[in-house]
Amino acid sequence: MSTQRFSCSLNNLEKICDYISCCANDAGLTEAEVYAVQLAVDEAATNIIEHGYGEECPSRIDISCEILEDGLKVVIYDDARPFDPTTVPEPEIKVSLEEIKPRGLGIFFMRKMMDEVKYESSPDKGNTLTMIKHHHQ
Repeated sequence: MSTQRFSCSLNNLEKICDYISCCANDAGLTEAEVYAVQLAVDEAATNIIEHGYGEECPSRIDISCEILEDGLKVVIYDDARPFDPTTVPEPEIKVSLEEIKPRGLGIFFMRKMMDEVKYESSPDKGNTLTMIKHHHQ
């Protein structure tokens, strides 16, 4: 398992995506699967920075990648305000494209792109978001 620490800034999203891309490629994921993992992690990191920490972001985001026999496990650690993305209800997507809000679909996409999404929070350890992408051939 490899772990990288990123300072809490939207300017680091490209570095985070590069790290995730390397991990996903090392895990043997397809191009589409690599993109799915990048999209999910980008959404999670953006939410942590924008909503968890808000304007002031004095802390860090740690991201670990573990290559699995059939895919990749990504674990994101932060100490922002707790927020469980797995409890967000699925959006109403039966409405027309004009009615869909331009923001607010990221968590939906994150859950759809990954095969497993799990969230834990504790006062001692902060927030842990675990996402798994299985290799589908």
